Amino acid sequence: MGRPPRLLCCLFLSLSLAAVARAATRHHEWEISYQFKHSDCVRKLAVTINGQTPGPTIRATQGDTVVVRVKNSLLTENVAIHWHGIRQIGTPWADGTEGVTQCPILPGDVFTYTFVVDRPGTYMYHAHYGMQRSAGLNGLIVVAAAPGAAEPFAYDGEHSVLLNDWWHKSTYEQAAGLAAAPIVWVGEPQSLLINGRGRFANCSGMAAGACNAAHPECAAQVFAVVPGKTYRFRIASVTSLSALNFEIEGHQMTVVEADGHYVKPFVVKNLNIYSGETYSVLIKADQDPNRNYWLASNVVSRKPSTATGTAVLSYYGGRSSPRRPPPTTPPTGPAWNDTMYRFKQSVATVAHPAHVEPPPPRADRAILLLNTQNKIDGRIKWALNNVSFTLPHTPYLVAMKNGLLGAFDQRPPPETYAHRGYDIYAVQKNPNTTTSNGLYRLRFGSVVDVVLQNTNMLDANKSETHPWHLHGHDFWVLGYGIGRFDPAVHPATYNLRDPILKNTVAVHPYGWTALRFKADNPGVWAFHCHIEAHFFMGMGIVFEEGVERVAELPREIMGCGNKSNGH
Repeated sequence: MGRPPRLLCCLFLSLSLAAVARAATRHHEWEISYQFKHSDCVRKLAVTINGQTPGPTIRATQGDTVVVRVKNSLLTENVAIHWHGIRQIGTPWADGTEGVTQCPILPGDVFTYTFVVDRPGTYMYHAHYGMQRSAGLNGLIVVAAAPGAAEPFAYDGEHSVLLNDWWHKSTYEQAAGLAAAPIVWVGEPQSLLINGRGRFANCSGMAAGACNAAHPECAAQVFAVVPGKTYRFRIASVTSLSALNFEIEGHQMTVVEADGHYVKPFVVKNLNIYSGETYSVLIKADQDPNRNYWLASNVVSRKPSTATGTAVLSYYGGRSSPRRPPPTTPPTGPAWNDTMYRFKQSVATVAHPAHVEPPPPRADRAILLLNTQNKIDGRIKWALNNVSFTLPHTPYLVAMKNGLLGAFDQRPPPETYAHRGYDIYAVQKNPNTTTSNGLYRLRFGSVVDVVLQNTNMLDANKSETHPWHLHGHDFWVLGYGIGRFDPAVHPATYNLRDPILKNTVAVHPYGWTALRFKADNPGVWAFHCHIEAHFFMGMGIVFEEGVERVAELPREIMGCGNKSNGH
Protein backbone atom coordinates (compact mmCIF):
# COMPACT_ATOMS: atom_id res chain seq x y z
CA MET A 1 0.00 0.00 0.00
CA GLY A 2 1.48 3.43 -0.98
CA ARG A 3 2.17 6.32 1.38
CA PRO A 4 -0.65 8.89 1.80
CA PRO A 5 -0.15 11.93 -0.49
CA ARG A 6 0.26 14.26 2.53
CA LEU A 7 3.06 12.09 3.92
CA LEU A 8 4.80 12.08 0.52
CA CYS A 9 4.58 15.88 0.37
CA CYS A 10 6.02 16.20 3.86
CA LEU A 11 8.83 13.77 3.00
CA PHE A 12 9.67 15.69 -0.18
CA LEU A 13 9.61 19.01 1.70
CA SER A 14 11.88 17.71 4.45
CA LEU A 15 14.37 16.35 1.91
CA SER A 16 14.33 19.67 0.03
CA LEU A 17 14.89 21.65 3.23
CA ALA A 18 17.72 19.33 4.21
CA ALA A 19 19.39 19.91 0.84
CA VAL A 20 19.04 23.68 1.24
CA ALA A 21 20.41 23.50 4.77
CA ARG A 22 23.48 21.61 3.53
CA ALA A 23 24.23 24.02 0.66
CA ALA A 24 27.01 26.48 1.45
CA THR A 25 28.20 29.74 -0.07
CA ARG A 26 31.86 29.69 -1.09
CA HIS A 27 33.45 33.16 -1.25
CA HIS A 28 36.61 33.97 -3.20
CA GLU A 29 38.49 37.27 -3.55
CA TRP A 30 40.61 37.44 -6.71
CA GLU A 31 42.94 40.09 -8.04
CA ILE A 32 43.98 39.70 -11.68
CA SER A 33 47.44 41.07 -12.46
CA TYR A 34 50.51 40.56 -14.60
CA GLN A 35 53.44 38.96 -12.80
CA PHE A 36 56.78 37.63 -14.00
CA LYS A 37 56.70 33.84 -13.82
CA HIS A 38 59.02 30.95 -14.72
CA SER A 39 56.38 28.34 -15.61
CA ASP A 40 58.76 26.53 -17.99
CA CYS A 41 61.93 28.06 -16.44
CA VAL A 42 61.80 30.98 -18.94
CA ARG A 43 60.99 34.37 -17.39
CA LYS A 44 57.73 35.65 -18.86
CA LEU A 45 54.86 37.97 -17.96
CA ALA A 46 51.79 35.91 -17.11
CA VAL A 47 48.22 36.83 -16.21
CA THR A 48 47.80 35.65 -12.63
CA ILE A 49 45.13 35.31 -9.94
CA ASN A 50 46.41 36.51 -6.59
CA GLY A 51 49.89 36.14 -8.04
CA GLN A 52 49.36 32.51 -9.13
CA THR A 53 49.14 30.70 -12.43
CA PRO A 54 47.26 28.44 -12.63
CA GLY A 55 44.83 30.14 -10.29
CA PRO A 56 43.45 28.60 -7.09
CA THR A 57 41.25 25.51 -7.38
CA ILE A 58 37.61 26.23 -6.55
CA ARG A 59 36.27 23.42 -4.37
CA ALA A 60 32.57 23.11 -3.63
CA THR A 61 29.80 20.58 -3.05
CA GLN A 62 26.86 20.02 -5.37
CA GLY A 63 24.23 22.68 -4.69
CA ASP A 64 26.66 25.23 -3.27
CA THR A 65 26.71 28.86 -4.38
CA VAL A 66 30.09 30.15 -5.54
CA VAL A 67 30.81 33.88 -5.23
CA VAL A 68 33.99 35.19 -6.88
CA ARG A 69 34.79 38.88 -6.50
CA VAL A 70 37.18 39.77 -9.31
CA LYS A 71 39.30 42.93 -9.31
CA ASN A 72 40.99 43.68 -12.63
CA SER A 73 44.46 45.04 -11.84
CA LEU A 74 45.70 44.64 -15.42
CA LEU A 75 46.61 48.23 -16.21
CA THR A 76 45.79 48.15 -19.92
CA GLU A 77 43.56 45.09 -20.48
CA ASN A 78 39.96 44.09 -19.91
CA VAL A 79 39.02 40.75 -18.33
CA ALA A 80 36.19 38.21 -18.40
CA ILE A 81 36.22 34.73 -16.80
CA HIS A 82 34.22 31.76 -18.06
CA TRP A 83 33.23 28.96 -15.69
CA HIS A 84 33.63 26.11 -18.15
CA GLY A 85 31.09 23.31 -17.65
CA ILE A 86 28.92 25.23 -15.18
CA ARG A 87 25.55 25.63 -16.90
CA GLN A 88 24.60 28.93 -15.19
CA ILE A 89 20.94 27.97 -14.85
CA GLY A 90 19.18 31.20 -13.87
CA THR A 91 22.40 33.24 -14.04
CA PRO A 92 23.32 33.54 -17.74
CA TRP A 93 25.04 36.87 -17.07
CA ALA A 94 27.62 34.99 -14.97
CA ASP A 95 28.81 32.80 -17.87
CA GLY A 96 31.76 35.15 -18.31
CA THR A 97 31.81 35.37 -22.11
CA GLU A 98 32.74 38.88 -23.22
CA GLY A 99 30.61 40.03 -26.14
CA VAL A 100 27.99 37.33 -25.52
CA THR A 101 26.84 37.55 -21.88
CA GLN A 102 28.68 40.55 -20.45
CA CYS A 103 30.78 43.61 -21.05
CA PRO A 104 34.36 42.97 -19.96
CA ILE A 105 35.69 44.05 -16.58
CA LEU A 106 37.64 47.26 -17.22
CA PRO A 107 41.06 47.97 -15.68
CA GLY A 108 40.62 48.95 -12.05
CA ASP A 109 37.00 47.73 -11.91
CA VAL A 110 35.51 45.00 -9.74
CA PHE A 111 32.87 42.46 -10.81
CA THR A 112 31.32 39.68 -8.72
CA TYR A 113 30.36 36.38 -10.34
CA THR A 114 27.68 34.45 -8.41
CA PHE A 115 26.45 31.03 -9.55
CA VAL A 116 25.29 27.63 -8.31
CA VAL A 117 27.26 24.44 -9.01
CA ASP A 118 24.37 22.08 -9.65
CA ARG A 119 26.25 18.90 -10.58
CA PRO A 120 29.26 17.08 -9.15
CA GLY A 121 32.28 16.63 -11.36
CA THR A 122 35.50 18.10 -12.71
CA TYR A 123 35.36 21.48 -14.42
CA MET A 124 37.60 24.46 -15.13
CA TYR A 125 37.63 28.22 -15.45
CA HIS A 126 39.59 30.42 -17.81
CA ALA A 127 39.74 33.86 -19.38
CA HIS A 128 37.23 34.53 -22.15
CA TYR A 129 38.54 37.85 -23.40
CA GLY A 130 40.82 38.07 -26.42
CA MET A 131 43.46 35.35 -26.09
CA GLN A 132 44.15 35.73 -22.36
CA ARG A 133 43.57 32.05 -21.64
CA SER A 134 46.98 31.24 -23.12
CA ALA A 135 48.58 33.90 -20.89
CA GLY A 136 47.87 31.97 -17.68
CA LEU A 137 44.40 32.95 -16.45
CA ASN A 138 42.95 29.51 -15.78
CA GLY A 139 42.32 26.93 -13.08
CA LEU A 140 40.20 23.99 -11.88
CA ILE A 141 36.73 23.66 -10.38
CA VAL A 142 36.13 20.47 -8.35
CA VAL A 143 32.54 19.81 -7.26
CA ALA A 144 32.01 16.98 -4.77
CA ALA A 145 28.87 14.87 -4.80
CA ALA A 146 26.18 15.88 -2.31
CA PRO A 147 26.44 14.18 1.10
CA GLY A 148 24.88 10.75 0.93
CA ALA A 149 25.07 10.56 -2.87
CA ALA A 150 27.06 7.53 -3.95
CA GLU A 151 29.34 7.66 -6.98
CA PRO A 152 29.58 4.48 -9.10
CA PHE A 153 33.22 3.88 -8.16
CA ALA A 154 35.39 3.92 -5.04
CA TYR A 155 38.83 5.36 -4.36
CA ASP A 156 41.11 6.16 -1.43
CA GLY A 157 42.46 9.54 -2.46
CA GLU A 158 42.54 11.98 -5.36
CA HIS A 159 44.85 14.26 -7.33
CA SER A 160 44.13 17.03 -9.82
CA VAL A 161 46.03 17.48 -13.09
CA LEU A 162 45.70 20.63 -15.22
CA LEU A 163 47.30 20.30 -18.65
CA ASN A 164 48.34 23.33 -20.68
CA ASP A 165 50.54 24.49 -23.54
CA TRP A 166 52.81 27.51 -23.18
CA TRP A 167 54.28 30.16 -25.48
CA HIS A 168 57.01 32.71 -24.90
CA LYS A 169 55.39 35.31 -27.16
CA SER A 170 52.73 37.53 -25.60
CA THR A 171 49.07 37.17 -26.54
CA TYR A 172 49.33 40.61 -28.18
CA GLU A 173 52.00 39.32 -30.55
CA GLN A 174 49.99 36.17 -31.27
CA ALA A 175 46.76 38.07 -31.99
CA ALA A 176 48.51 40.61 -34.21
CA GLY A 177 50.09 37.79 -36.21
CA LEU A 178 46.77 36.01 -36.68
CA ALA A 179 45.15 39.19 -37.99
CA ALA A 180 48.03 39.98 -40.37
CA ALA A 181 48.21 39.43 -44.13
CA PRO A 182 50.04 37.19 -44.69
CA ILE A 183 49.25 35.41 -41.44
CA VAL A 184 51.92 34.93 -38.78
CA TRP A 185 50.78 31.66 -37.21
CA VAL A 186 51.27 31.18 -33.46
CA GLY A 187 53.36 28.07 -34.12
CA GLU A 188 53.73 25.09 -31.84
CA PRO A 189 54.04 25.78 -28.10
CA GLN A 190 57.46 26.13 -26.54
CA SER A 191 56.52 23.86 -23.64
CA LEU A 192 53.79 21.66 -22.19
CA LEU A 193 52.82 22.31 -18.57
CA ILE A 194 51.38 20.06 -15.87
CA ASN A 195 49.81 22.08 -13.06
CA GLY A 196 51.57 25.16 -14.40
CA ARG A 197 55.04 23.59 -14.40
CA GLY A 198 57.22 22.51 -17.30
CA ARG A 199 60.74 22.70 -18.65
CA PHE A 200 61.75 24.47 -21.85
CA ALA A 201 63.86 22.01 -23.84
CA ASN A 202 66.35 24.64 -25.05
CA CYS A 203 66.95 26.47 -21.79
CA SER A 204 70.74 26.32 -22.16
CA GLY A 205 70.56 27.96 -25.59
CA MET A 206 68.90 31.15 -24.36
CA ALA A 207 70.54 34.44 -23.40
CA ALA A 208 72.01 34.66 -19.93
CA GLY A 209 69.33 35.15 -17.28
CA ALA A 210 66.41 34.43 -19.62
CA CYS A 211 65.98 30.81 -18.51
CA ASN A 212 66.71 29.43 -15.05
CA ALA A 213 66.44 25.63 -15.01
CA ALA A 214 66.81 25.62 -11.21
CA HIS A 215 63.92 28.01 -10.57
CA PRO A 216 61.44 26.46 -8.09
CA GLU A 217 58.43 27.55 -10.19
CA CYS A 218 59.38 25.07 -12.94
CA ALA A 219 60.28 22.14 -10.69
CA ALA A 220 58.27 19.09 -11.70
CA GLN A 221 55.03 18.53 -9.83
CA VAL A 222 55.15 15.44 -7.59
CA PHE A 223 52.05 13.29 -7.03
CA ALA A 224 52.42 11.06 -3.96
CA VAL A 225 50.60 7.72 -3.59
CA VAL A 226 50.44 5.00 -0.92
CA PRO A 227 51.20 1.46 -2.10
CA GLY A 228 48.07 -0.62 -2.64
CA LYS A 229 45.67 2.33 -2.66
CA THR A 230 43.38 3.45 -5.50
CA TYR A 231 43.50 7.07 -6.65
CA ARG A 232 41.20 9.26 -8.66
CA PHE A 233 43.07 11.59 -11.00
CA ARG A 234 40.94 14.52 -12.16
CA ILE A 235 42.42 15.64 -15.48
CA ALA A 236 41.54 18.83 -17.38
CA SER A 237 42.98 20.34 -20.54
CA VAL A 238 42.99 24.12 -20.83
CA THR A 239 45.35 24.15 -23.83
CA SER A 240 45.13 26.94 -26.36
CA LEU A 241 46.08 24.80 -29.36
CA SER A 242 47.25 21.30 -28.57
CA ALA A 243 45.37 18.03 -28.45
CA LEU A 244 47.19 15.93 -25.88
CA ASN A 245 47.82 12.33 -24.92
CA PHE A 246 48.28 11.79 -21.18
CA GLU A 247 49.95 8.79 -19.57
CA ILE A 248 51.01 7.64 -16.10
CA GLU A 249 54.00 5.40 -16.72
CA GLY A 250 53.43 1.76 -15.74
CA HIS A 251 49.88 2.33 -14.49
CA GLN A 252 46.73 1.53 -16.41
CA MET A 253 43.93 4.08 -16.15
CA THR A 254 40.22 3.31 -15.85
CA VAL A 255 38.13 6.16 -17.29
CA VAL A 256 35.13 6.86 -15.03
CA GLU A 257 34.04 10.47 -15.65
CA ALA A 258 33.94 12.86 -18.60
CA ASP A 259 32.87 16.51 -18.36
CA GLY A 260 31.02 15.87 -15.10
CA HIS A 261 29.18 12.72 -16.21
CA TYR A 262 29.84 9.12 -15.23
CA VAL A 263 31.30 6.92 -17.95
CA LYS A 264 30.90 3.21 -18.56
CA PRO A 265 34.36 2.28 -17.23
CA PHE A 266 37.02 1.35 -19.76
CA VAL A 267 40.75 0.83 -19.37
CA VAL A 268 43.43 2.72 -21.31
CA LYS A 269 47.20 2.86 -21.29
CA ASN A 270 46.99 6.54 -22.15
CA LEU A 271 44.22 9.10 -22.50
CA ASN A 272 43.54 11.41 -25.44
CA ILE A 273 42.23 14.74 -24.14
CA TYR A 274 41.26 17.81 -26.14
CA SER A 275 41.14 21.46 -25.12
CA GLY A 276 38.15 22.08 -22.87
CA GLU A 277 37.64 18.44 -21.84
CA THR A 278 37.84 16.97 -18.35
CA TYR A 279 38.13 13.33 -17.29
CA SER A 280 38.50 11.32 -14.12
CA VAL A 281 40.54 8.14 -14.18
CA LEU A 282 41.29 5.59 -11.48
CA ILE A 283 44.74 4.09 -10.99
CA LYS A 284 45.95 1.42 -8.57
CA ALA A 285 49.27 2.13 -6.86
CA ASP A 286 50.49 -1.41 -7.47
CA GLN A 287 53.94 -0.96 -9.00
CA ASP A 288 57.46 -1.13 -7.51
CA PRO A 289 57.40 1.53 -4.75
CA ASN A 290 61.20 1.96 -4.77
CA ARG A 291 61.30 4.00 -7.97
CA ASN A 292 59.44 6.99 -9.39
CA TYR A 293 57.26 7.09 -12.51
CA TRP A 294 56.58 9.70 -15.17
CA LEU A 295 53.35 11.50 -15.81
CA ALA A 296 53.66 12.44 -19.48
CA SER A 297 51.80 14.84 -21.75
CA ASN A 298 52.41 14.65 -25.52
CA VAL A 299 51.00 16.53 -28.51
CA VAL A 300 48.80 14.51 -30.90
CA SER A 301 46.86 15.41 -34.06
CA ARG A 302 49.49 18.01 -35.00
CA LYS A 303 53.08 17.18 -35.94
CA PRO A 304 54.78 17.91 -32.63
CA SER A 305 57.90 19.97 -32.11
CA THR A 306 57.34 20.41 -28.37
CA ALA A 307 59.09 18.27 -25.76
CA THR A 308 57.03 15.94 -23.57
CA GLY A 309 55.50 17.64 -20.55
CA THR A 310 56.36 15.75 -17.38
CA ALA A 311 55.55 15.34 -13.70
CA VAL A 312 56.47 12.62 -11.20
CA LEU A 313 54.49 9.87 -9.44
CA SER A 314 56.19 8.86 -6.18
CA TYR A 315 55.31 6.16 -3.65
CA TYR A 316 55.24 6.90 0.08
CA GLY A 317 57.73 4.73 1.96
CA GLY A 318 59.77 3.90 -1.13
CA ARG A 319 63.54 4.26 -1.30
CA SER A 320 63.44 6.86 -4.10
CA SER A 321 63.41 10.56 -3.24
CA PRO A 322 60.20 12.22 -4.47
CA ARG A 323 62.26 14.73 -6.46
CA ARG A 324 64.43 12.15 -8.17
CA PRO A 325 63.67 11.79 -11.89
CA PRO A 326 62.44 8.32 -12.87
CA PRO A 327 65.13 6.01 -14.29
CA THR A 328 63.39 5.76 -17.66
CA THR A 329 62.75 7.98 -20.66
CA PRO A 330 59.36 9.75 -20.49
CA PRO A 331 56.64 7.99 -22.53
CA THR A 332 56.12 9.53 -25.95
CA GLY A 333 52.54 8.30 -26.45
CA PRO A 334 50.95 6.99 -29.66
CA ALA A 335 51.83 8.22 -33.14
CA TRP A 336 50.71 11.85 -33.43
CA ASN A 337 48.83 11.17 -36.69
CA ASP A 338 47.05 7.96 -35.65
CA THR A 339 43.54 9.37 -36.07
CA MET A 340 41.79 6.03 -35.64
CA TYR A 341 43.44 5.45 -32.26
CA ARG A 342 41.87 8.67 -31.01
CA PHE A 343 38.60 8.08 -32.85
CA LYS A 344 38.11 4.68 -31.15
CA GLN A 345 38.52 6.25 -27.70
CA SER A 346 35.85 8.82 -28.57
CA VAL A 347 33.43 6.08 -29.63
CA ALA A 348 34.20 4.06 -26.47
CA THR A 349 33.12 6.93 -24.20
CA VAL A 350 29.47 6.20 -23.35
CA ALA A 351 27.28 6.71 -20.28
CA HIS A 352 27.58 4.54 -17.19
CA PRO A 353 24.78 1.90 -17.26
CA ALA A 354 23.37 3.14 -13.93
CA HIS A 355 23.52 6.80 -14.96
CA VAL A 356 22.08 6.87 -18.48
CA GLU A 357 20.00 9.96 -19.25
CA PRO A 358 18.18 8.96 -22.45
CA PRO A 359 18.15 11.61 -25.15
CA PRO A 360 14.88 12.70 -26.75
CA PRO A 361 14.15 10.21 -29.55
CA ARG A 362 14.09 12.87 -32.26
CA ALA A 363 15.04 16.47 -32.88
CA ASP A 364 12.81 19.42 -33.73
CA ARG A 365 15.57 21.10 -35.69
CA ALA A 366 18.84 20.01 -37.30
CA ILE A 367 21.76 22.34 -38.00
CA LEU A 368 24.58 21.07 -40.23
CA LEU A 369 27.79 23.08 -39.85
CA LEU A 370 30.67 22.85 -42.32
CA ASN A 371 34.03 23.81 -40.75
CA THR A 372 36.27 25.42 -43.37
CA GLN A 373 39.41 27.50 -43.55
CA ASN A 374 38.84 30.59 -45.68
CA LYS A 375 40.13 34.03 -46.61
CA ILE A 376 38.84 37.59 -46.31
CA ASP A 377 40.90 40.31 -48.03
CA GLY A 378 43.88 37.97 -48.05
CA ARG A 379 43.61 37.22 -44.31
CA ILE A 380 43.07 33.62 -43.24
CA LYS A 381 39.85 32.94 -41.32
CA TRP A 382 37.76 30.01 -40.15
CA ALA A 383 34.10 29.78 -41.11
CA LEU A 384 30.89 27.78 -40.58
CA ASN A 385 28.79 27.36 -43.71
CA ASN A 386 30.98 30.02 -45.32
CA VAL A 387 30.36 32.61 -42.59
CA SER A 388 33.18 33.71 -40.28
CA PHE A 389 31.94 34.71 -36.82
CA THR A 390 32.65 38.10 -35.23
CA LEU A 391 31.62 39.33 -31.79
CA PRO A 392 29.40 42.43 -31.54
CA HIS A 393 30.40 45.50 -29.52
CA THR A 394 27.25 45.17 -27.41
CA PRO A 395 26.90 41.74 -25.75
CA TYR A 396 23.99 39.76 -27.20
CA LEU A 397 22.35 39.24 -23.80
CA VAL A 398 22.45 42.97 -23.03
CA ALA A 399 21.22 43.92 -26.51
CA MET A 400 18.31 41.46 -26.54
CA LYS A 401 17.10 42.28 -23.04
CA ASN A 402 17.16 46.00 -23.88
CA GLY A 403 15.64 45.81 -27.36
CA LEU A 404 18.80 47.02 -29.11
CA LEU A 405 18.08 45.30 -32.42
CA GLY A 406 20.70 47.31 -34.29
CA ALA A 407 23.48 45.97 -32.10
CA PHE A 408 24.01 42.85 -34.24
CA ASP A 409 22.97 41.37 -37.58
CA GLN A 410 19.33 40.25 -37.35
CA ARG A 411 19.72 37.84 -40.25
CA PRO A 412 20.32 34.27 -39.00
CA PRO A 413 23.40 32.43 -40.29
CA PRO A 414 22.82 29.52 -42.70
CA GLU A 415 21.74 26.21 -41.13
CA THR A 416 23.21 23.90 -43.74
CA TYR A 417 25.44 23.74 -46.80
CA ALA A 418 25.33 22.01 -50.19
CA HIS A 419 26.51 18.74 -48.67
CA ARG A 420 25.57 16.46 -51.56
CA GLY A 421 28.20 17.83 -53.91
CA TYR A 422 30.83 18.93 -51.40
CA ASP A 423 34.19 17.15 -51.46
CA ILE A 424 35.55 17.36 -47.91
CA TYR A 425 38.93 16.00 -49.03
CA ALA A 426 39.62 18.74 -51.61
CA VAL A 427 40.94 22.29 -51.24
CA GLN A 428 38.10 24.74 -51.85
CA LYS A 429 38.08 26.25 -55.33
CA ASN A 430 36.86 29.59 -53.95
CA PRO A 431 38.14 30.14 -50.40
CA ASN A 432 36.60 33.61 -49.99
CA THR A 433 34.06 34.08 -47.20
CA THR A 434 32.09 36.76 -45.36
CA THR A 435 31.64 37.75 -41.72
CA SER A 436 28.55 37.99 -39.55
CA ASN A 437 27.60 38.44 -35.91
CA GLY A 438 24.10 37.04 -36.43
CA LEU A 439 22.88 34.26 -34.15
CA TYR A 440 20.63 31.19 -34.19
CA ARG A 441 17.33 31.69 -32.34
CA LEU A 442 16.03 28.44 -30.87
CA ARG A 443 12.46 27.80 -29.74
CA PHE A 444 12.56 27.43 -25.98
CA GLY A 445 12.23 23.79 -24.95
CA SER A 446 12.95 22.47 -28.44
CA VAL A 447 15.37 19.64 -29.20
CA VAL A 448 18.25 20.60 -31.48
CA ASP A 449 20.68 18.42 -33.42
CA VAL A 450 24.01 19.89 -34.51
CA VAL A 451 26.33 18.00 -36.86
CA LEU A 452 29.87 19.36 -37.17
CA GLN A 453 31.59 18.42 -40.44
CA ASN A 454 35.36 18.69 -40.77
CA THR A 455 37.08 19.31 -44.12
CA ASN A 456 40.37 19.88 -45.86
CA MET A 457 42.15 23.15 -45.05
CA LEU A 458 43.65 25.65 -47.50
CA ASP A 459 46.70 23.40 -47.82
CA ALA A 460 46.22 20.07 -49.61
CA ASN A 461 45.94 16.86 -47.56
CA LYS A 462 45.54 18.68 -44.24
CA SER A 463 42.67 18.50 -41.76
CA GLU A 464 42.86 19.21 -38.02
CA THR A 465 41.03 18.14 -34.87
CA HIS A 466 38.59 20.74 -33.55
CA PRO A 467 37.27 20.50 -29.96
CA TRP A 468 33.87 22.21 -29.80
CA HIS A 469 32.48 23.62 -26.54
CA LEU A 470 28.86 24.58 -25.83
CA HIS A 471 28.16 27.10 -23.09
CA GLY A 472 25.11 26.78 -20.84
CA HIS A 473 24.34 23.13 -21.70
CA ASP A 474 25.44 19.56 -21.82
CA PHE A 475 24.73 17.68 -25.04
CA TRP A 476 24.36 14.04 -25.93
CA VAL A 477 27.12 12.81 -28.24
CA LEU A 478 25.10 10.74 -30.71
CA GLY A 479 27.79 9.67 -33.15
CA TYR A 480 31.12 10.10 -34.89
CA GLY A 481 32.17 9.31 -38.41
CA ILE A 482 35.02 9.67 -40.88
CA GLY A 483 34.10 11.12 -44.27
CA ARG A 484 31.14 13.23 -45.37
CA PHE A 485 28.01 13.17 -43.22
CA ASP A 486 24.86 12.16 -45.10
CA PRO A 487 21.63 13.41 -43.44
CA ALA A 488 19.68 10.69 -45.25
CA VAL A 489 21.85 7.85 -43.95
CA HIS A 490 23.87 8.55 -40.81
CA PRO A 491 21.14 9.57 -38.32
CA ALA A 492 20.01 5.92 -38.40
CA THR A 493 23.38 5.01 -36.84
CA TYR A 494 23.04 7.40 -33.86
CA ASN A 495 23.55 5.98 -30.39
CA LEU A 496 20.25 6.67 -28.63
CA ARG A 497 20.80 3.92 -26.07
CA ASP A 498 23.61 5.20 -23.82
CA PRO A 499 25.22 8.33 -25.28
CA ILE A 500 27.51 10.27 -22.98
CA LEU A 501 26.59 13.81 -22.00
CA LYS A 502 29.43 16.29 -22.48
CA ASN A 503 30.05 20.00 -22.92
CA THR A 504 33.10 19.67 -25.18
CA VAL A 505 33.62 17.18 -28.00
CA ALA A 506 36.23 16.53 -30.68
CA VAL A 507 35.60 16.65 -34.41
CA HIS A 508 38.29 14.43 -35.92
CA PRO A 509 40.24 15.13 -39.15
CA TYR A 510 37.97 14.65 -42.21
CA GLY A 511 35.29 13.50 -39.77
CA TRP A 512 31.91 14.48 -38.38
CA THR A 513 30.41 14.57 -34.90
CA ALA A 514 26.67 14.63 -34.15
CA LEU A 515 25.22 16.00 -30.92
CA ARG A 516 21.76 16.73 -29.49
CA PHE A 517 20.67 19.13 -26.76
CA LYS A 518 17.54 20.67 -25.30
CA ALA A 519 17.20 24.44 -25.63
CA ASP A 520 15.89 24.77 -22.08
CA ASN A 521 18.30 27.21 -20.42
CA PRO A 522 17.13 30.81 -20.95
CA GLY A 523 19.96 32.98 -22.22
CA VAL A 524 22.45 33.52 -25.01
CA TRP A 525 25.17 30.90 -25.34
CA ALA A 526 28.38 30.61 -27.32
CA PHE A 527 29.27 27.42 -29.22
CA HIS A 528 32.80 27.45 -30.60
CA CYS A 529 36.04 25.69 -31.30
CA HIS A 530 38.04 25.70 -28.06
CA ILE A 531 41.33 26.28 -29.86
CA GLU A 532 42.05 29.88 -28.92
CA ALA A 533 43.36 30.96 -32.32
CA HIS A 534 40.51 29.29 -34.22
CA PHE A 535 37.78 31.10 -32.25
CA PHE A 536 39.73 34.34 -32.68
CA MET A 537 39.70 33.66 -36.44
CA GLY A 538 35.94 33.08 -36.62
CA MET A 539 35.18 29.44 -35.73
CA GLY A 540 32.09 29.89 -33.58
CA ILE A 541 28.37 30.60 -33.45
CA VAL A 542 25.85 31.76 -30.82
CA PHE A 543 22.46 30.33 -29.77
CA GLU A 544 19.60 32.29 -28.18
CA GLU A 545 16.77 30.56 -26.33
CA GLY A 546 14.05 31.91 -24.05
CA VAL A 547 15.80 35.21 -23.47
CA GLU A 548 12.46 36.77 -22.51
CA ARG A 549 12.50 34.46 -19.46
CA VAL A 550 15.82 35.86 -18.19
CA ALA A 551 15.49 38.00 -15.05
CA GLU A 552 16.56 41.63 -14.92
CA LEU A 553 20.24 41.94 -15.78
CA PRO A 554 22.78 43.23 -13.25
CA ARG A 555 23.93 46.75 -14.15
CA GLU A 556 27.53 45.63 -13.77
CA ILE A 557 27.49 43.56 -16.97
CA MET A 558 26.60 46.61 -19.06
CA GLY A 559 28.59 49.72 -19.93
CA CYS A 560 29.92 48.91 -23.39
CA GLY A 561 28.70 49.17 -26.98
CA ASN A 562 25.19 50.62 -27.31
CA LYS A 563 24.64 50.46 -23.53
CA SER A 564 27.59 52.76 -22.74
CA ASN A 565 27.23 56.46 -21.96
CA GLY A 566 23.63 56.02 -20.82
CA HIS A 567 22.30 54.60 -24.13
